[in-house]
Amino acid sequence: MPRFLSRRAPRTGPPAAPLVRPARRWWRTVLPLVTLAVCVLAGVAVLAGRPSAGEVWRSPAGVAEAALDQPAPPLASAPAGPAALADPAGPIGPAVAAPGSVSHPAAPAPGGSASPMLRLPGPVPSAGRGGFRYDDRAGEVLGTSGRLRRYRVAVEPETGEDVRAFGTAVQEALAGPGSWVDGGRLRLQRVPGGAGHDFTVYLATARTAGRMCAAGGVDIRVGGRPYTSCRAPGKVIINLDRWRSSVPHFVSAGVPLAVYRTYVVNHEVGHQLGHHHERCPKPGRPAPVMMQQTLFLRGCVANPWPYLDGRRYSGPSL
Repeated sequence: MPRFLSRRAPRTGPPAAPLVRPARRWWRTVLPLVTLAVCVLAGVAVLAGRPSAGEVWRSPAGVAEAALDQPAPPLASAPAGPAALADPAGPIGPAVAAPGSVSHPAAPAPGGSASPMLRLPGPVPSAGRGGFRYDDRAGEVLGTSGRLRRYRVAVEPETGEDVRAFGTAVQEALAGPGSWVDGGRLRLQRVPGGAGHDFTVYLATARTAGRMCAAGGVDIRVGGRPYTSCRAPGKVIINLDRWRSSVPHFVSAGVPLAVYRTYVVNHEVGHQLGHHHERCPKPGRPAPVMMQQTLFLRGCVANPWPYLDGRRYSGPSL
């Protein structure tokens, strides 16, 4: 029986709606890429803020470094000392921002250009009564992980320095980036004078610093006068002479006072944390923070940080 192909009757209703495909959700593809780009940029920004071995110090915008309106005179408080004190610093290149700030008002330099403060002008008090005033503020916890060590800040009144300004400068030096907390094994926090603590950071006149250091078994004299700073058990003792005047080889090389202050805090706190003196690894390289940069640089470049490029930077043991 023959088969016939039947024709379908034409539809009389309205035409079928065209097939509409859902819009391509392009954002599902783009959003992860945008997120990745943001993360990469954030990572670059974080790394850019870290000190690097190629850039050891620079004067940062926003740091209150006062400018001198005349060349710095010779250091009045610096003794003649051994030949090591005259060791040339060598070329000083640009580098990372030093967080330690100088708490003195800025003054315009000739011609309207600003130059970094290398040392503070005027006489430096050399002796006090040995009493101290403490910063009464608690600071934020510095660092993200590791053992928490609490420290106090104290200033001998006869220094003429403000205890809160000193406390802020110490905290900025220890905050980094580039400070001891960058290793992830240590956190630091400033606590008020009457609180429990692991150590105290003192700012003392030269004679008081000499007595305190000697009591802890450290002789800070150069040429018969108390010259350097020191660490005694539970005490980080900063010599006012150095805090205000830096050292000749930093001054002659144009290293800002803020950089020296950051260095001396990180160096002496490094002793408190158990680190020992180190040597210059190679001329032209950054000086390790545990090198005795107050006395010499031996061809290295001034460096206030224990961490460079996010890694612990050290030199040969002394």
